[in-house]
Amino acid sequence: MNRELITVIEQIGREKGIDKEILFEALESALLSATRKSLGSSDNVRIHIDRKGGDLRVYCRKKVVEEVTDDRIEISLVDAKALNSEAELGDELELEQERPPQDFGRIAAQTAKQVILQKVRDAEREGIYSEFAGKEGQILRGVVHRIEKRNVILEIGKAEAILPEREQIPGERYNPGDRIRAYVLEVRRTAKGPQISLSRTHPGYLARLFETEIPEIQEGIVIVKAAAREGGERAKVAVASTKRDVDPIGACVGLRGTRIQVISRELRGEKIDIIEWSHDPATFVARALSPARVSSVTITEPPAGEGGHAEGLPLALVIVPDNQLSLAIGKKGQNARLAAKLTGMRIDIKSESEVEAESAPAPEASVDRAALGALPGASQEIVDALVAAGLGSPAAIVGAGRERLGALAEVGDRADEIHAAAEEWVAQAAGRRAGPGETPPAA
Repeated sequence: MNRELITVIEQIGREKGIDKEILFEALESALLSATRKSLGSSDNVRIHIDRKGGDLRVYCRKKVVEEVTDDRIEISLVDAKALNSEAELGDELELEQERPPQDFGRIAAQTAKQVILQKVRDAEREGIYSEFAGKEGQILRGVVHRIEKRNVILEIGKAEAILPEREQIPGERYNPGDRIRAYVLEVRRTAKGPQISLSRTHPGYLARLFETEIPEIQEGIVIVKAAAREGGERAKVAVASTKRDVDPIGACVGLRGTRIQVISRELRGEKIDIIEWSHDPATFVARALSPARVSSVTITEPPAGEGGHAEGLPLALVIVPDNQLSLAIGKKGQNARLAAKLTGMRIDIKSESEVEAESAPAPEASVDRAALGALPGASQEIVDALVAAGLGSPAAIVGAGRERLGALAEVGDRADEIHAAAEEWVAQAAGRRAGPGETPPAA
């Protein structure tokens, strides 16, 4: 071992981006594995490489005992006292071997090589993971390296990242050599090294593009509060201003729409609705449904569970003019769906005419006491009982049926008589309504 070793380790460290201390430790571990035959298989041996001169030293830990039975791991108290006057029985002393092994042999050298290579690979993987683990939620630029089963593999610096098919904007086509930007979705350790997953459809990608392209967002004057997307088709972004004199929507759109057009082109023409965020949930929901005009919004909080915490999402009942209903819902429900994602609520949209129809009082059953009194066997007491039971006319009696009529205590055994008379009355009434040449409707 000499100065050349130091030079080689420093060069590898620079090329691989690995701390040279890790390489020294890897080499020491490799040499220890390669010299097990000559040094023994015990765990009391340690190899140290001088970081400046490259000299190799071998140290062995030995336990101080009264009588030595194995001189590889034990030392007598007399010999220990000669080395360290304070040594006592049971202590451990680390001793340097006078003649470290010089000839490792072919198999030992091969073992050392494999250990070093493995350590270097592990260090490279850990370095890549450390570099990208803190970049989750950021935008990276990469070069398309290859395409495997519709998944795009990108080169980003020293690492490779995957853009799965489900995270690609529909209709996009990629070719090797293309430069694209993507959102870092996840970085995780695997047996084959760190796996970096990217996305171009995540709402966070849109929010990051706004931060990149709009100076007011970079400066903190305008804030992106929420974003919802259906990749390649449409998106909604809620923004707010920290200064009263700054229009957040105008800042994002830019002069003649230049700023928003740059972002839309990056997303392959995705249509982007920019709305102003509001502290008031009802106002926020109404704005989220733009371009539709909203008449009113009613927010209903979900019921609380046993622990007192709200379960589910708040419900927003939105009423819109009849001519705005299809616009509020959107094509295949897209506008309402995006508004729900943006606001974090369930949204129920109804037209004004639907609400009026639901709130209109139900028509009351007509009461014709004179007709009831004219039925054979129908006394005043029976008429009162029929009206109270909701059978206020002969037609109502026929509709209710014989069994229901007989269930009334006041009617009793007169049910057949009254029911037959009611049927006759209904048939005669139908005959009077039918005109010449018409068939009377069935009773």
